[in-house]
Amino acid sequence: MLKNVKLPFLNYKRINLPFGNVMNRAAIVLLFLCAGLTACKKSTEGGLAGYKAQATIDDNIIAKYLKDNPTLVAKKIDTSGVYYIVEQPGSGSDLFTNSTSVTVGYTGKVLTTGKVFAQTQDFHPSFSLQTVILGWKIGIPKIKKGGTVRLLMPSRYAYGPPPQPQLGLPANAILDFEITLYDIVN
Repeated sequence: MLKNVKLPFLNYKRINLPFGNVMNRAAIVLLFLCAGLTACKKSTEGGLAGYKAQATIDDNIIAKYLKDNPTLVAKKIDTSGVYYIVEQPGSGSDLFTNSTSVTVGYTGKVLTTGKVFAQTQDFHPSFSLQTVILGWKIGIPKIKKGGTVRLLMPSRYAYGPPPQPQLGLPANAILDFEITLYDIVN
């Protein structure tokens, strides 16, 4: 379709538009919408139900663990399902953001078996909060420099549904971390 255009900075009088008519444009838009909606439906079918079912299982296991260990005074972080126990609050007034770098020492265990899968001894690694698992992102800010926190986290806030063979973790592992915060850099 050709159309006259009168613009002083253009020397061209005609522009060739790519789509012939409104029906062609509508058909192409409809095609893309159908393809997009079909793809979305396939990716969420069963996934959300499975996610919610696993969340219920994880939350029940953590609740039972806390009930069986009444000496643990754990607080739940909002609606996440992550529980924390501040063993040593630490001191300071540092602000935590995604770009905050933290130097930590930690011991990670599988909550259901007590098996240690990760532990720092004399080496204290540094991580940017944006690169750590979600349970750490919301749990580490509960303490200050020099503090220690224990985090009980459901699998959705740890490594999720796939097994982590490089760490020796089964699928949907519920984790128990004890983390000491040695340094904070913003």
